[in-house]
This record gives sequence, structure tokens and C-alpha cells, in this order.
Amino acid sequence: MPTIKFTANLKRFYPTLTAVHSDALDLHSILEELEGQFKGLRDYVVDEQGQLRKHVNIFIGNELIHDRVKLSDPVQPDDEIYIMQALSGG
Repeated sequence: MPTIKFTANLKRFYPTLTAVHSDALDLHSILEELEGQFKGLRDYVVDEQGQLRKHVNIFIGNELIHDRVKLSDPVQPDDEIYIMQALSGG
């Protein structure tokens, strides 16, 4: 099962957010599963068109995903997926 991990800054909105396992075979399906467990989380990750937000990066292993529009990147059972929000400010 792929393991999904998150940056700590999402914990302020979802205090119980920890690494999650999924049976999904692509990134889009993983995000749908996460929404079922953590209502509203998907809105932090994708925009109104379902595309990855500009301030969010997702890595499968050590590689940045390729499809930021349809989120169709495949995942393997032993993959680790990292969802990261960029921090900005001054």
C-alpha cells in the first residue's frame, strides 16, 4: 500500500493528520480517499478545476509528479507520497 505523508503545516487544520495508507493506483484516487478521511483537505491541495494548486508540490518517492492537471501519476504499492505546501512570507 502506498504511504501518504504530509508537511507539518497542515496539522494546524487537521490535528489528527498522520501518515495514511491507500489502496489507490493513481494520485487522483488517493486525493479522493483523503477527502473522505479529512473533509476539506482536498481544497488545500487542488483548485476549483481539480488541478494541483501552484503552492503545492507532490512527490512520489524522490520525484516531483508530472501531471499537475489530471493528477494521473501512477503509484506503486511500496511508494511514499509526500504532499507539501510551500511556505511564503517575509
